[in-house]
Amino acid sequence: MTSRSSRSSTPGLARLNTLEEHAATAALHEVCASAEWGRGLLSGRPYATVEDLFAASDAAMAELTAGDLAEAMAGHPPIGRPKPGDPTSAREQRGMAGASDALKAEMLELNLAYQEKFGHVFLICATGRTGEQMRDAVRDRLGNAPEREREIVRTELGKINRIRLARLVEADVEEEARS
Repeated sequence: MTSRSSRSSTPGLARLNTLEEHAATAALHEVCASAEWGRGLLSGRPYATVEDLFAASDAAMAELTAGDLAEAMAGHPPIGRPKPGDPTSAREQRGMAGASDALKAEMLELNLAYQEKFGHVFLICATGRTGEQMRDAVRDRLGNAPEREREIVRTELGKINRIRLARLVEADVEEEARS
């Protein structure tokens, strides 16, 4: 059995497939704040493989309206200011944790300029990125047209959702191992 096929049918995926609808809805809302995205994933259950779950996530993301994207983005704090007590946003924004005060101040200024221009929080898949990389990305993206930026945000949300979905099904496996 290859690692890909063993990853395909995890106990965590089986658990997600069998959760009652309200519990699955809550779990998926922790991944993405868009109710429409969550409904799209719920309607596709059961998933045979993690890859099928990812494909459904990508398809649901592609179908989101501007309003659905706004709802999804509302679930994300600004870069450099993770939600207090939220280990997910703290983990994802780890690259800003050791940033200098000057970089943090610059990110605050850039976040505000971005929000003023586009009307929403700057969103990037921050996992594995340094504070400097995130700063450079917001600088670059400030020059985008709103339509272009909306598609970049859609792509970044898709990346974040995949990471969070993987953690969701892996967390279930870790919980089972501790039981």
